[in-house]
Amino acid sequence: MKQVIQNAKGGKLRLKNVPAPGVSSRSVLVRTEASLISSGTERQMVGFAQSSMIEKARARPDLVKKVVDKVRRDGPMATFKSVTARLDEPLPLGYSSAGRVIEVGPGLEGVYKVGQLVACAGIAIANHAEYNVVPENLVVPVPEDVTAEQACFSTLSSIALHSVRLISPVLGDVVAVLGAGLVGLLAAQFAKLHGARVIVLDFNKGRLALAKSLGVDMTIDLSAGDPVESVLDVTRGIGCDAVLVAAATKTSEPFQTAADIARDRAKVCLVGITGTEFPYRPYMQKELSILVSRSYGPGRYDRDYENKHVKYPLGYVRWTENENLRECARLMSPSLSSRLDVDQLISHRFAFSESEKAYDLVLNGTEPHLGVVLKYDSTDPAPTRALVLHDAPKAAAGKAVIGAVGAGSFGKTMILPALKDDKRAELSTLVTSRGVSSEGSAGRFDFAKASTDLDDLLNDAATSAVVITTPHATHASMVAKFLKAGKNVFVEKPLALTHEELEAVVEARSSSPAFFTVGFNRRFAPYVIEAQNFMKSKQGRAVVSIRVNAGQLPPESWQRDAEEGNGRILGELCHFIDLAMFLVGSPIEQVSATSGTAARGLCEDVSTSLVFADGSLATIIYTALGDTSFSKELIECYKGGAVCSIDNFRELLVVANGKQVTKKTTMSQDKGHNAQIAAFVSGVISGQAPVDEQSLVDSSAATLAVLDSLRLGRPIDLSTLTGDGD
Repeated sequence: MKQVIQNAKGGKLRLKNVPAPGVSSRSVLVRTEASLISSGTERQMVGFAQSSMIEKARARPDLVKKVVDKVRRDGPMATFKSVTARLDEPLPLGYSSAGRVIEVGPGLEGVYKVGQLVACAGIAIANHAEYNVVPENLVVPVPEDVTAEQACFSTLSSIALHSVRLISPVLGDVVAVLGAGLVGLLAAQFAKLHGARVIVLDFNKGRLALAKSLGVDMTIDLSAGDPVESVLDVTRGIGCDAVLVAAATKTSEPFQTAADIARDRAKVCLVGITGTEFPYRPYMQKELSILVSRSYGPGRYDRDYENKHVKYPLGYVRWTENENLRECARLMSPSLSSRLDVDQLISHRFAFSESEKAYDLVLNGTEPHLGVVLKYDSTDPAPTRALVLHDAPKAAAGKAVIGAVGAGSFGKTMILPALKDDKRAELSTLVTSRGVSSEGSAGRFDFAKASTDLDDLLNDAATSAVVITTPHATHASMVAKFLKAGKNVFVEKPLALTHEELEAVVEARSSSPAFFTVGFNRRFAPYVIEAQNFMKSKQGRAVVSIRVNAGQLPPESWQRDAEEGNGRILGELCHFIDLAMFLVGSPIEQVSATSGTAARGLCEDVSTSLVFADGSLATIIYTALGDTSFSKELIECYKGGAVCSIDNFRELLVVANGKQVTKKTTMSQDKGHNAQIAAFVSGVISGQAPVDEQSLVDSSAATLAVLDSLRLGRPIDLSTLTGDGD
């Protein structure tokens, strides 16, 4: 299928062929008939991508601080790789569309029907693309007498509707709308539908004339001078009950104007993108309330609501983003005596094949425009979920044909580059859930084919191994599937999220000729190998101390998601349990864990104690309470009257017989990522697992035992551990 894509580094915009998405649970697959280019939002997104690195830094100082902290902690090379991976990511454009359902996902049977017209919302969901898969809470049915061209305004209309709901106008209120762009003109109509008298202010005479034709009570040309006298005249000297700032400007002038025309204790709501400095004195003297409208309404930016189909209690949240979207589509019906008119807002229509021309108009302003609609060919062929980029690789002596599933930030930064650089690896198919990600990453890392269908790998006889870097909740089931298909598997940690999942992997491996390995890369780090050799050279028991200064996860992190990430104990602490076992070289017999107070339901501060079969001990302190500019990991090994420590993989210190030897690296850390991929490729070629699989199962079981210990409040004896952790 074709999709509008932009590169985040240089901002180049293209219409590209990418694999079509597949339908998923509680979602619908939609063939797009019309999509709306949101001039303000998309111009800002494209403009940011096209700006220089200095301009990007000025616009986002918060991201600059994160980069500086990462350089201090991880070194310039690791930071460069991470930033480059993000900037090279192709970005989908568009978030407001309408089209016909062509497939209904499990859970929505009977809710939607094939052929039904629907309105779709969401950045990276309702894309400018021939096909989109849309989750339940971001799609709504469209009345039969509403066209796709009208319905594609539903998302932008929802933004305007939510801003009006925030100011809560009642019959007779006077509402001023500063800015007669798309959102402003839509908001003005909603305020009228609420029973308010509406004044629209703008510098554009044509837009003001359009506002008048849409039924507003009064328009004011800001280029003619101070609007205060006109507003006071029409409001009997009271001023406006509410002011919606829907302007698009870098200045804060709209905030001053809002204060001038607002009545005492009025509401000022920001729905446009403007400067946000406001004059304190008039806002204080009038005791004005400043509101900032959050896009489509309750549910926006909530991963659980938008992607996991969570419902809010109706008694507490009546108007969610889904309900706003639904109401906007309903109000467009010509059968209503009072309706939302979007037809007059359309200034240009382009065939989807002319998307680049449409964006040239929007970005460069070659002529006046307002609503720019892309129209799609309804006779397009059925969606194809795979795209061949070059000839498929063939098995050869000394070579390994390898496919991959997933191309997230970590995969593109650490795993896929290592695969591409290994000349023994012939890369077959890259599978991701999104076509734009699949095509972009497959091309960048030289895969022969991009796909959104897992069966392309499962059924590919030439592919003998697969690398999995998908969300945690998918790991165990995917590993089992590929093992049963006879394919060797490298899976990023964790291997499993439950004892049952771990048992399923072991069972699949027992009947498979293939092997699996887990991305416990620290086993392959040069400093860790030296530390292990140090441990082997000493006699007796050992004590290992590992401190992890992890930093807090941002609220929006996928690792907070119970279905995708399942927290940091399984997702990150597993690294250090495996590392401790690797260094000691003895099986873990007992696990005991104590946690701090969980924040927002996520346990991020854990003290874990391990007892090994040879009597050795290990303590792992994992915390999110530290400063992230400080060293992240400190590993200390005590054995045979000597000490070996690794500080953040940038310094190795050995102290023995009163002498110390230090090694340091300044440019970058080496946590073993490249070496583990090289070992995996070697294992695929030789048919021998690069790491003892039982040790991977044991460390995974010990990680699960940490949760068992926290849940039961006692140490867990691994020798007696059952499937339910008791």
